[in-house]
Amino acid sequence: MSRGGDSLPWWKGAAIYQIYPRSFMDSNGDGIGDLPGITSRLDYVADLGVDAIWISPFFTSPMKDFGYDVADYRDVDPIFGKLADFDALVARAHELGLKVLIDQVYSHSSDEHAWFAESRSSRDNPRADWYVWVDPNPDGTPPTNWQSVFGGPAWTWDARRRQYYLHNFLSSQPQLNMHNREVQDAALDVMRFWLDRGVDGFRIDALNFAMHDQQLRDNPPAPATDRQRTRPFDFQLRMYNQSHPDIPAFVERIRALTDEYDSIFTVAEVGGDDADAEMKAFTEGESHLNSAYSFDFLYADKLTPSLVCRALKQWPDEPGLGWPSWAFENHDAPRALSRWCKPDERAAFARMKVTLLACLRGNVILYQGEELGLTQVDIPFDQLHDPEAIANWPLTLSRDGARTPMPWEDCTCGGFGSDRPWLPLGEENRARSVEAQRADASSLLHHTREMLALRKAYPALHHGAVTACEVRGDMLILERQAEGETVRGFFNLGSASIDLAAAEAAGATISAVNGATVTKLPPFAALLVQV
Repeated sequence: MSRGGDSLPWWKGAAIYQIYPRSFMDSNGDGIGDLPGITSRLDYVADLGVDAIWISPFFTSPMKDFGYDVADYRDVDPIFGKLADFDALVARAHELGLKVLIDQVYSHSSDEHAWFAESRSSRDNPRADWYVWVDPNPDGTPPTNWQSVFGGPAWTWDARRRQYYLHNFLSSQPQLNMHNREVQDAALDVMRFWLDRGVDGFRIDALNFAMHDQQLRDNPPAPATDRQRTRPFDFQLRMYNQSHPDIPAFVERIRALTDEYDSIFTVAEVGGDDADAEMKAFTEGESHLNSAYSFDFLYADKLTPSLVCRALKQWPDEPGLGWPSWAFENHDAPRALSRWCKPDERAAFARMKVTLLACLRGNVILYQGEELGLTQVDIPFDQLHDPEAIANWPLTLSRDGARTPMPWEDCTCGGFGSDRPWLPLGEENRARSVEAQRADASSLLHHTREMLALRKAYPALHHGAVTACEVRGDMLILERQAEGETVRGFFNLGSASIDLAAAEAAGATISAVNGATVTKLPPFAALLVQV
């Protein structure tokens, strides 16, 4: 992609569309979305104006954590199709000008993976050290106090080896020992397998969990907080079961491999209390990953101007500093419109929200249905699938509520492909179908297309530096600049009108959302001007 004579990699400033395959499109009527279903809807995705799709895991898995527990890294789970279906998907995406990104999960596998079956069989087999095995304390207790993300100790006893194995997530997700060079080699071979099948990049899941403290030191207690703690995991500073200083060296090996191919994009998922420092370490210079996936907005209970400016300030346009990727929603986080505004404000808020997303410096990631204004669905306990929500009911908001099927049509099954989808669509979301919004020129779907097109049309919005980010009460003023072009955005994140001085909004108006003018921002309005 060339902007003003400067050649940029395709991914820099890209808009990426996340697809959760179980819930996107069901091609065979079994109630679960699949790869042929995705392929059948790629024209829709391309029409949005995004540059790439990111497909959440579709690998062979017992589905205890819905694909993030991988039993075979080199194959497609039968519920999603076959390898040939994946190849067809990649071919069609490329025909439409879409890049294809997939997840890679290197911090753990499923306990049904052949590697783990061999590893647990004895203490002296060829893969004995491929997972984290530790003897019990003299009193039989686990070797450390580390806690699992999903609740309970991060150690499970295995009678075959008479040792504990580490799992930072479910007990069925044993921790791979990424300190072992052979395990790193195996992971890189998996990556090469998918690169050779034509993928254009990877989102690397839970990368900061890839290595543990080999001294097996206990985590210290977390300081007191006003925030409610629903898991033992929240009571510790996770100093030793994650965030190991050797992870960036493994990242360098990933980058060396991807550099053997053409224009491959890598983005790290990094959550936790020290995420900012880790994201920078994983993306530093030209020898690490291209980008890091920010959590700044995903769990925020309110969208504020200060939150936006604070997030952008962490990633200034400086040599050697990585490139950020932003998302307001994903498969793990509650839908943003259910967190950030009242029900009667959602229509206006959604238009302002997608306008703001399109103006952020970095890559922007839309989660399927976000362009329709989908909201969190309240899933009854007896229909839950999310293991974390089931274990911590009702104090953990179910991830299932953000994973509901895509509403293609306003009918009983939403055009998803089955009358009995794996999760209910939700009555409100069914009414926000693609079919209904395509027919309405004023819909959020059309507005999203317009904003993504605008982002591509203006170098300042696509890849420009942030030259100003100002907070005035509920108003955010964001200025971007590239190649002699400046775009200034005014965003009202509140429910009361805000007066503007016409002089500061002077210039050519390129977008006015929710009734914005150069002198007034109604509630949740946005104004973009080229100055």
